[in-house]
Amino acid sequence: MIFALIGSNSFALKRRLDELISAFVTKNGGLALERIDGEEVEPQAILEALQNLPFLAKKKMVIVRDPSKNKKIVEQIEQIISSTKDDVDLIFVDPEIDRRTSYFKVLKSRTRLEEFNELDSPGLARWLVNEAKKRGGQLNLSDAIYMVERLGTNQALLANELDKLLIYKPEITRSTIDLLTTANPQSKIFELLDAAFNGKKQAALDLYDEQRAQRVEPQAILAMISWQLQQIAIAKYAEGKSAGEIAKDSGMKDYPVRKAMGLATKLEAEKLKKLVSAALNIDLKAKTSGLDMDEALKTYIATM
Repeated sequence: MIFALIGSNSFALKRRLDELISAFVTKNGGLALERIDGEEVEPQAILEALQNLPFLAKKKMVIVRDPSKNKKIVEQIEQIISSTKDDVDLIFVDPEIDRRTSYFKVLKSRTRLEEFNELDSPGLARWLVNEAKKRGGQLNLSDAIYMVERLGTNQALLANELDKLLIYKPEITRSTIDLLTTANPQSKIFELLDAAFNGKKQAALDLYDEQRAQRVEPQAILAMISWQLQQIAIAKYAEGKSAGEIAKDSGMKDYPVRKAMGLATKLEAEKLKKLVSAALNIDLKAKTSGLDMDEALKTYIATM
């Protein structure tokens, strides 16, 4: 069997690779597994690996990582595939692949190609619901969405937190999510800005104090606010583009883009410029004078 595992979702790709390796090693042993760095090796080394079985082994698995980064391998990809014997499983692992190339077309036609793309926030929420069910637990979609909003879109982190929650109690609720997980600071800063832009001054200041109580430094909070303002500015001046289009053009992920678009509707362009300028002024004064950043940031938040 010849596989090609491609795509930017490193978590899902690694999980699938681990599944294939585990199934193979269980039947054939670890000595029948060979890993090759495709970026560094000559094509001949791969051809030799495909022809030589370990002592007393009936099958072999050869894993070639990042072959598309090696021009010589790309040029000889058809020969490599054709040289793979029936008693050898060959797996190409190629996260960064150009779909426009003839190399990709060969993989698509000559291998079992599996693509793993990044999930957007709704996709991650649905994935969490399904994962909980697979593991004998229960998580409704509403709480899964809350979990993504609280923890962010790192799928590996979400998987680890899901494990922890299921060990504590198979039925996951919002209260157990709050009890056992720590909110992503960026998520809290988004809440802070949302509260401030909606005139909820005290709620915004309480969120600031919460971050400080967790020993997040004022400089870090200012950096996160600046990052959020950048996302809002990108969304504000995106000229009617969809969240997906903005994410593609800017290199941002879909989830923060959608959040930024929501905040952008609450801000006039002139107000946004003033907020950016005021944040820059705080940063400059903090670096050039004895500015009390806590007081400066509280004033900044209170006047948003």
